[in-house]
Parts: sequence; structure tokens; C-alpha cells
Amino acid sequence: MSALVNEVARIISNEPIGPRLHLMVLESPTIAAKVTPGQFVHMKVPGAPDHILRRPFSIYSRNANEGSVEILYQEVGTLTRFMPSLKEGDAELIGPVGNTWTGARRYKDGSCTHALLVGGGVGAAPLFMLAEQLKEAGCPTDVVLGAQTKEALVCRARYEALFGCEPSCATDDGTYGRAGFCTSLVEERLSQGCLSDGKPYDYLAVCGPEPLMKIVAGMGAQAGVYTELSMEKRMACGIGACLSCVVDTTMGKKRSCVDGPIFKAEDIVWG
Repeated sequence: MSALVNEVARIISNEPIGPRLHLMVLESPTIAAKVTPGQFVHMKVPGAPDHILRRPFSIYSRNANEGSVEILYQEVGTLTRFMPSLKEGDAELIGPVGNTWTGARRYKDGSCTHALLVGGGVGAAPLFMLAEQLKEAGCPTDVVLGAQTKEALVCRARYEALFGCEPSCATDDGTYGRAGFCTSLVEERLSQGCLSDGKPYDYLAVCGPEPLMKIVAGMGAQAGVYTELSMEKRMACGIGACLSCVVDTTMGKKRSCVDGPIFKAEDIVWG
């Protein structure tokens, strides 16, 4: 993990892009230059009433040349329901926090030849920089996205623009792609192989609700595919001191903030 910085970041824009979904762009040149796929920032939200603790947000994308980072967030609690009101001003970020996806490194050392990325809901965002990295490395990569509705598939267009083809999509209500959960698409892809050449996947990266990750991790294990998960947890300090973001693993309790958030699926002990 790279050394953490505490950076005052200017909010450039903060716009709604879907049902209770918003995209915030922040000017944060030091963090933008250092962040790697899978890492996140710990944000002190300006003016947030009755909210002292910082909140972790995954980095959706970054522009190192412009010194900016993007955060995709969903209104789920008091703080995130307050955040859409932020139109200008500064937020204080600690970052980049955590470890990184290993897919591109594995492709370069030959242990990964075909990758499958699975994003559920806003879990599609923490995978996007990994997708960029895999494409740049030349690794054949397929993407499966799931959301409750068509309007909630807010990352779909970016993945399509990156790879030049639409990701496989599923919606709970059947308004776009396959009706139902995206796990059926994952099962299909694992059984049929990579869309480009039909060869089996040997790297699987998953981010989304824990029930989804648990199911997909089991599919990966059954198929013999090396699988990584982003275990996102609520946390207080973000630097490993408070033990509020503990993940149960086969090696004991680990902290999502400094030992993760990326974990080998085989190491997770599910509740």
C-alpha cells in the first residue's frame, strides 16, 4: 500500500446519474496520481450535520493529468442523503487507502490469461479502473453487470465505450438485459468461456452486495478460477486502528481498510 496523504479536495461537480445514484468529481491531484485499481478514499464531508466520522468511498476512475478522481455513491443513509446538496466547496480526503486488484499483474506474469469481472449495483464502479488496466495490458476481459433496474445500470455505458461492446447485463425487474440476478450470466460465462475465443477464465474479480459475492465466489471455486473480492465495510478511522471494519478469514480477523479491501475469495469465512 502506498503512503497515505491527507488532501483537501475541491468538489468540481456532483450530479445525479440514476435512482438515488450520484457521481462526484473532486480535484485531488496527489491522490489521483497515486491511486491504483481497487483502492478508496476516506472522506470528511463538508457541512455534514451530526456526522463526525469519515466515510469510505471507492474510486470509480481518475484522471492523473487533470488531477481529479470520481466517486459513484448511492443514497443509503443520513450522510449519503445529505451529499447531493454539496455543489461546491472542499472535502478532506485520506487516501489512497487499501490494496489493489492483482489481475493485470497476473496477466503480465502469465498466471492470468482471460478475466471475468462481475459488478453488482454500485459494485461496478470499483472494478472500472481494473478493467482499464486489463485492457491496456492486452488481457481478454468480459464484464457482467447486475442492477435492480435499467436506470440503475449507470456504469454500463463506460464499460461499453472501453471495450467496444456491451457488457452482459441483468436487471432484477427485467427492464434491461436478462431478467433476474446476474449470477445466471456468471454461471453461463464460466461454463462457456471467454466471449472472444471460448477459452476458460483464470481470473475472476467481483464487487457488490455480500450475498452476490458469496454466490459468485462459490461458482469461481467450483470452476477452479482464481477469484478476488472487494470486501467493502463501514469504518471509522480508515488506517487500521479502530478495528471497526473486520473481515473474518481463514487466517483470522483482518481489517478491510489496510489488509483489504481486496481479498482472495478462498480466504473469506462467510457468516
